[in-house]
Amino acid sequence: MNAVILAVLVMLILSLFRVNVVLSLIIGAIVGGLTGGLSIEKTIEVFSGGLGGSAEVALSYALLGGFAIAISKTGLPNVLVDAVLKMVQKNGDSKAKVYSKALIVFAILLMACFSQNLIPIHIAFIPILIPPLLNVMNELKIDRRLIASVLTFGLTAPYILLPAGFGKIFHDILATNMSDSGLRIDPADIPTAMLIPTAGLLVGLVIAIFFSYRKGRNYVTHELIKVEKQEQSKLAIVFAVLAIIGALIVQILLDSMIIGALAGIIIIYLSGSVKWREADELLTDGMKMMAFIGFVMLSAFGFAEVLKATGAVDELVQQSANVIGGNQGLAALLMLVVGLLVTMGIGSSFSTIPIIATIFVPLCMELGFSPMATIALVGTAAALGDAGSPASDSTLGPTAGLNADGQHNHIWDTCVPTFIHYNIPLVIFGWIAAMVL
Repeated sequence: MNAVILAVLVMLILSLFRVNVVLSLIIGAIVGGLTGGLSIEKTIEVFSGGLGGSAEVALSYALLGGFAIAISKTGLPNVLVDAVLKMVQKNGDSKAKVYSKALIVFAILLMACFSQNLIPIHIAFIPILIPPLLNVMNELKIDRRLIASVLTFGLTAPYILLPAGFGKIFHDILATNMSDSGLRIDPADIPTAMLIPTAGLLVGLVIAIFFSYRKGRNYVTHELIKVEKQEQSKLAIVFAVLAIIGALIVQILLDSMIIGALAGIIIIYLSGSVKWREADELLTDGMKMMAFIGFVMLSAFGFAEVLKATGAVDELVQQSANVIGGNQGLAALLMLVVGLLVTMGIGSSFSTIPIIATIFVPLCMELGFSPMATIALVGTAAALGDAGSPASDSTLGPTAGLNADGQHNHIWDTCVPTFIHYNIPLVIFGWIAAMVL
């Protein structure tokens, strides 16, 4: 069996059996390395060498966790929660609760979409916005799998479709790699080509909201996540807003989440909302909250390096090409499945494009796919697996916020729901796009 398929299957099966994702990635990498012809010593060496690739990401998320805790001390989240509670607590009025639930879902969806294009902060908003809302969600009996699905849609669909923020990066990588592989395209054509696949994501979101997770789900409200009532000085709240704006501006200008989070923390400390003697404890608590993401991202980079070192990714793509023959329909399906396997293991659609474009683009040209169909195939194949992958920040981010009280499982409550609602429609709609464009 191909080393990529075996490694990804081992990682996914162990994760589904509730083995820690970090351990699952390490074991999967070892299995993939040995199957791909590497010695155990070489596998460990390559895995260890790959860990450094995500050090910046891990540190970024750790500082963002500290920033989120610092923001919570200003009282800004209290203001948000109190506003929502006023809408909910209309003597238990059922209509008010329905409206409140719809408002929360819509607000989270809007913020998640903005985080990719309009305000490119990616998952940085989640540890600030979601934990303070958990008690409100508990009162409204909102199924957190619904919120995970909403967040993941907002973290993926906008960058696939819109050429702004992270979307511009995705589109530039797609256009550059397709050009390098022999097919020069106009980047302006990418949104049109990706419209049908993105419609598949929208269908999955609608199913999640109105069918799969429409019913309520009970959670225990723990004291440890109750929003601490404190002096909500208007000045502290103003400085909290300024800190968020400052962090955003610095991140965009310097293209660094680390420096952006640091700038936000400094603004809050200078405001006096957080005492200097509390600074160390607060930062430590925040880093603990986001540590899970950091360790998974570290392991995912090592996992990806091992798979690349075996040469099994290129082998898998070439094997698929050999099976296809001249059948366009089969070709489109196999390319999408290969993209799903690669991205599920690596955890990044951005990193998947260079891997698959080298073979997929010439293959599409040989089989007579139009340039627009080729864009749809390569773009969808890369995006597949971003939702649903245990190692993707599109699933790790939602889990970090929703599991602040330990009642949301990363695999069964985030990865499985998002895999079902987004990857299956993406395969179907991506295949349709390849056939009709």
